[in-house]
Amino acid sequence: MPHRDGFTVEDWLALPESKQRVELIDGCYVVSPFAATSHQLCTGRLARILDDARPEDLEVTEGANVPCVDEGAIPDVVVGDTAIMVAATVALDPRHIHLVAEVVSPGRSNRRRDYTDKPRMYAAAGIPTFLRVELTGDGAPCVEVLVLKGGEYVQAQRVCAGRALRLSEPFEVSFDPARLAGPRRAGV
Repeated sequence: MPHRDGFTVEDWLALPESKQRVELIDGCYVVSPFAATSHQLCTGRLARILDDARPEDLEVTEGANVPCVDEGAIPDVVVGDTAIMVAATVALDPRHIHLVAEVVSPGRSNRRRDYTDKPRMYAAAGIPTFLRVELTGDGAPCVEVLVLKGGEYVQAQRVCAGRALRLSEPFEVSFDPARLAGPRRAGV
């Protein structure tokens, strides 16, 4: 476990704007450079797929400050209430967020954040749906859909390239995870 520096959500939100991703995990600032281009392409494609399917009362963005009890995250993709998302707020109240998504980055510490820290943080904040995207491994890309039950996430489905992922919450959308990675292909 990293040394706990004791920073608060208020400290985190008071930081100046930065081109780096700064999150607050277990009282420590976690600073990350821009992700690999494959990660960024995946994030952008997922955001577009969700944005094309969303109802008018919801919005989709890539990255936003999300306070999670006493920690602060910046999910790769966020789906939230339109009224809150368009209000130019610095931090989104988790009560108005319906879905967050993380694209798993390589590296041991990044995997730990995407598999341990982030699910714990988002669950504590009460965010109903969490998507985790794996760009490597058997059948990749794969999308894991986790839903909040009893304060913890449980896997609702895991779908890899070549099959259709179907979400009904927070809105209906269906897509093949293959669309999230590699060269853009017609009909995929």
